[in-house]
Amino acid sequence: MANFEELDRVVSLADQMKAEEGPIVLINVFTVDAGEEEALVAAWSHDADFMKAQPGYISTQMHQGIAGSTTFINYAIWQDVESFRIAFTNPEFQRRIADYPPSAVAKPHLFRKIGVANHCVA
Repeated sequence: MANFEELDRVVSLADQMKAEEGPIVLINVFTVDAGEEEALVAAWSHDADFMKAQPGYISTQMHQGIAGSTTFINYAIWQDVESFRIAFTNPEFQRRIADYPPSAVAKPHLFRKIGVANHCVA
């Protein structure tokens, strides 16, 4: 089962799920003990399949830190907070959390886009 920690010490995910805005981006930082990376990815993939079928879901990706890192970042784009809240609190999704490896720690937080940056620094 994944253990949850707050990414922000001031505003909790529960506080954010009361908001009414969108679109939003879920950023979820996962850590896991060495040797449990494949189990984390398998559990996350199972969750992603569920979320993809939910109203308001737009897209998601998972990234792993390089050089043997056991830190992962998932970001998922949702139409609005309400859609995410309904999917996240769905009993089926909550049941799936038990499938994560014992050492997994998840730090989910919701974000909105600000400004426009259309340049790259080389």
